[in-house]
Amino acid sequence: MTNFAWLPAFKAHLEREHLLIRGESGTCLAPARCLEIDPEDWAKGGAEAARFGLRWAGLWADRDALGERCTCVLENAGDYLILSTRPDGEALASHSPWYPAAGRLERHARDLFGLRFEGLDERRWTRHQAWPEDRHPLVDALPAPGETPPDGDYPFAHIPGEGVYEIPVGPVHAGIIEPGHFRFNAVGETILGLEERLGYVHKGIEHLARGRDPAGLARLAGRVSGDSTVAHAWAACQAMERAAGLTPPARAVWLRALFAERERVANHLGDIGAICNDVGFAFAQYQFQRLREVWTRRNADLCGHRLLMDQIVPGGVACEPEALAALEYDHRHLRKALAGLFDILEDHPSLRDRLQGTGRLSPLTAAELGVTGYVGKASDQAFDLRRDDPYPPYDRYPPDVPRYQAGDVAARMRVRMDEIGISLDLMDRLLGDLPKGDLAVPFTTPEEGEGLGCIEGWRGEILSHVRFAHGRVARFFPRDPSWFTWPALEHIVQDNIVPDFPVCNKSVNASYSGVDL
Repeated sequence: MTNFAWLPAFKAHLEREHLLIRGESGTCLAPARCLEIDPEDWAKGGAEAARFGLRWAGLWADRDALGERCTCVLENAGDYLILSTRPDGEALASHSPWYPAAGRLERHARDLFGLRFEGLDERRWTRHQAWPEDRHPLVDALPAPGETPPDGDYPFAHIPGEGVYEIPVGPVHAGIIEPGHFRFNAVGETILGLEERLGYVHKGIEHLARGRDPAGLARLAGRVSGDSTVAHAWAACQAMERAAGLTPPARAVWLRALFAERERVANHLGDIGAICNDVGFAFAQYQFQRLREVWTRRNADLCGHRLLMDQIVPGGVACEPEALAALEYDHRHLRKALAGLFDILEDHPSLRDRLQGTGRLSPLTAAELGVTGYVGKASDQAFDLRRDDPYPPYDRYPPDVPRYQAGDVAARMRVRMDEIGISLDLMDRLLGDLPKGDLAVPFTTPEEGEGLGCIEGWRGEILSHVRFAHGRVARFFPRDPSWFTWPALEHIVQDNIVPDFPVCNKSVNASYSGVDL
């Protein structure tokens, strides 16, 4: 629960380091607390936050009536602290020396807003060659769209040494996954290093959000990453509801949680099968994909969409699912099917041989990168918003949180297996205690205001910032957990063999779309 018992000690720590706090607020982005600091103290703020043990959870840029603003989110013990500053054209120091995963979000803010960071990788990150280097699409008018020039001269890092060679993979892949370039440096079959190049599509989410009404923003948020449509829409709606001072009815909140847990189960089923398939265990792929198909068809029966898209709306939910009573039967049937399948996975020597010890992410590296979700839980990072900063209805039903230290592919699959059972139990409790009442309340759009949504999606922590101006959305930034799990993959594959990259990648299953805004 949020209590900020540690915050006075952290502020005293900052004062000892002569860092000037220009302003403090407990309401600017509730439930977060906010500290405003000078631009020249931005580096010191990041350094001292790291020394104090705060997790770096996100960054975005904005431009309001007072000028440009940079916002950084830090987390500790389930409490969120906002550091903000107004650069006024000054360059800010990058936080990446203290938080290695910060660089990509900083590059994104630079490419779209023109925010300058000292000590930051100068290479273009978002949409590469689609606009001139001196233009920034969330600030400047851009030329008419045309064919994007090719981007074949990106300077990937090269590891020198005798026998070291490069393997380019992508950006176009043989499967149905989205574009992403992976550049390996290897000796023989051993991977020495991997560098990722993402951002080939760039949907323009942040620009498309401007001027929308709340219902339109909820629909847009649900398309940030289609496999997380419930979680992203819930985070955006939670941010808007906090900005408007609105509380959804209890029945709607219970149904939101039911949808979110169904989304979690569907994706974990698919991932377990895909992990097994990538090491040649096709039987498990067939069985888990079959179960996922049955599960998503029930979603379509309940709400008209296999992925439950557009079910979360500002102020509540869109519809009352039909045949809720049948879900408890579905849960019993799935538990029975999984009991036998999980026994096979746990007692299959050749599968164990391929997964145990493969693609290890150490707890230290996981903590440094700030990963959450199943990637973090497999590497001793047990943070889960549903338990550590619970929002309704999880404040009444805090889930168990699996935690392992091995950090390998087997542990990441084990977390998924555990979470399916936890979600099934949780959904039974939600159905048994489902309150009566309305599905939604009218949403009155605030003329001005902003909010922060914090939701535990199936991949991990999702943050969503929404600001209203003149009764319309002026700024929307959704921070998917994949901003941190993609950098983790680069560490995971080191010293593994090239043929094990697919299973390492699938065990992480970061979202291309979630970071390619």
